[in-house]
Amino acid sequence: MTDLQRTPLYDLHLRLGARMVPFAGYDMPVQYPMGVMKEHLHTRAAAGLFDVSHMGQVLVVPKSGRLADAALALERLVPVDVLGLAEGRQRYGFFTNEAGGILDDLMIANRGDHLFVVVNAGCKDADLAHLKAGLPDCDVGMVTDRALIALQGPGAEAALARLVPDVTEMAFMDVGIRAWQGVELWISRSGYTGEDGFEISVPDGFAVALAERLLAMQGVAPIGLGARDSLRLEAGLCLYGHDIDTGTSPVEAGLTWAIPKVRRTGGDRAGGFPGADRVLRQLSEGPPRRRMGLRPDGRAPMREGTEIFAGETGGNAIGTVTSGGFGPSIEAPMAMAYLPPDLPPGATVWGEVRGRRLPATVAAMPFQPTRFKR
Repeated sequence: MTDLQRTPLYDLHLRLGARMVPFAGYDMPVQYPMGVMKEHLHTRAAAGLFDVSHMGQVLVVPKSGRLADAALALERLVPVDVLGLAEGRQRYGFFTNEAGGILDDLMIANRGDHLFVVVNAGCKDADLAHLKAGLPDCDVGMVTDRALIALQGPGAEAALARLVPDVTEMAFMDVGIRAWQGVELWISRSGYTGEDGFEISVPDGFAVALAERLLAMQGVAPIGLGARDSLRLEAGLCLYGHDIDTGTSPVEAGLTWAIPKVRRTGGDRAGGFPGADRVLRQLSEGPPRRRMGLRPDGRAPMREGTEIFAGETGGNAIGTVTSGGFGPSIEAPMAMAYLPPDLPPGATVWGEVRGRRLPATVAAMPFQPTRFKR
């Protein structure tokens, strides 16, 4: 078995009683003594602290000194508007392959003279190689001496503001560098829960101190991967390798909101990214399938891999669940599946669970309303 890597917060997780599991090559906390259900509800009601140090933090610095050069170079790899990204702001994007599938999804931040990119843990080595190959006129490097902590929930702002007061001035998707204890915190107002919150990059040697200061505050609790997954699923957010992958186009995945007019047919910088023919064609003609939300009847969840049928009996499967589970906030099961694009909200489909077909309703996402600070 390959040795698992540990984040700078590993010993803290053990002291807090976490149950550790392998995840993307790391030994990570799946839950704490509070339990997944209560951790989920606590994040929605107060503030949850997540260790996301396993994710990749990448700096992209243009050799010319002109940020526009780095932005235009990155646009050859992603179908988003990097050139138009204002300083101090970040946006969601994804690498596409030549077939128009998704290699990974990521966050891109404009930090004035360089770009800061955060990628998924399981893809970070491949992403780094992809960036280096695609951006020869930029210095591309993985940050290896900083942890990454997410503070999420309606109490996140008040908690972080006790240490860094001016975070109250940040809006959703703002980024900035703030001083704390003589070191730089790289802060974004964003997250993966559907709640207001922050992601904080902190030097390794200060990560435990920062986490402990936050956890000592009323209303802040440690949250594991289990609740992180149910929170993001309620928010209708994709998990790479499950809801999106190399065979999934951004149009099928319902991520067209991230592809602006300037990169679409007729735009000033239309196409020019891998797989543009398929992506732009699906934008104009529609995809053969779409990611949709499902609300199964009753209490039994429809897990990943559950086949979906049009009727209670007979016929071939029309789709497959990519993520599914129980939503503690909505107090009901929920799932995402790829289904025929003409299925309307409210339509009934049938999922095969343990040999029985159970009904589910096609539902709009997010299942739980998001509460970002706009």
